[in-house]
Amino acid sequence: MTTYLLVSATIVLVTFACLTVVNRWFLPRLRPQEPAERPFVSILIPARNEAAVIAQTVTSLTQQTYTNFELIVLDDQSSDNTAERARQAGDERVRVLLGRPLPPGWAGKNWACWQLSQEARGGFLLFTDADTRWQPQALAALLAHQQAVEADLLTIWPTQITHTWAERLVVPLMSFVIMGYLPIFMTYYSPFAIFAAANGQCMLWKRSAYEQVGGHRTVAPSVLDDVNLARAVKRHGLRLRMAEGNALIACRMYDSWPAVRDGFAKNILAGYGGSVVLLLLAAVLHFALFLLPWALLLTPNYPWGVAMIALGISARALSAAYSRQRVRDALLLPVSVLLMQRIALHAIYWQFTGGPRWKGRTLRQTKEPTWVKEAPSSSAPASVD
Repeated sequence: MTTYLLVSATIVLVTFACLTVVNRWFLPRLRPQEPAERPFVSILIPARNEAAVIAQTVTSLTQQTYTNFELIVLDDQSSDNTAERARQAGDERVRVLLGRPLPPGWAGKNWACWQLSQEARGGFLLFTDADTRWQPQALAALLAHQQAVEADLLTIWPTQITHTWAERLVVPLMSFVIMGYLPIFMTYYSPFAIFAAANGQCMLWKRSAYEQVGGHRTVAPSVLDDVNLARAVKRHGLRLRMAEGNALIACRMYDSWPAVRDGFAKNILAGYGGSVVLLLLAAVLHFALFLLPWALLLTPNYPWGVAMIALGISARALSAAYSRQRVRDALLLPVSVLLMQRIALHAIYWQFTGGPRWKGRTLRQTKEPTWVKEAPSSSAPASVD
């Protein structure tokens, strides 16, 4: 039985390592280039309590070499001066709107994005986060890649900026999961929505595709809006593609352990369909794959331990190298796994104490997105321009 379990675990790790290598061909890096066509793009930023970063983001977008766009920032009921900072950083292409109060049945970001989509005039809708950083050639490169792959939805995995130890050990695991766990060729070519993936930090839509899937009202209550929208794309038979940001598009998601813990905890349970049982089973699996091998070094099965440790660290290192993270941090993979177990426990605690809490709001977990036939009717968001 022990040998069977060790062989099974080793096969899983070999699969992770092989997928990491193969996926490099299916997750191209974004590269500076000019698009053949120059459509009008609506850049849409939902912002809640982002006064510390919004000016930098708006400024970087107004400095793009591609200039055929409008930029709309929606201040989602912020308690700081987000709107004022955004307005001061903008130019004539920038509009700053004050969002309407959050209605029942909607997650905050989804409601903000829906309001933005209703104000947008472009044939392409680019949803991006308030803390995402754009190099001057980034928008042109994004459109050029969209035209090359003919994507209805093109999502970018921005290069993650990490400074503190908590960031370095946890945030790059997103790339590890995408590169090592997800068969990206199935994301592109299979009809199954289970293989869908997306990153809400950067999602470029053909407007017709966004409207066809129902936009953010399709996923109104979901805290996993990006993935569920990608699944909607698959269900409608539309073309989903992904690319790696290659530092042209980057993001610093969090700046401390509490922010890392809470940021990942608010989404992790939704990633397992809202099931605490599945989350606990995943925790056991990761313990067996990435922590138990170190204990095997003290037993007669130490060759298995060495092989499993090498496979896990190699896959993590390869994903780090491709996504421009610190390769040496892969050596601390067991610590990263322990931190993720702590995050999982935090998510479970939230599940039984009212739901995740983020930016002053309590988020309700749902197993599946609920179709909301019509957005609540009310006046358009107020402009502060």
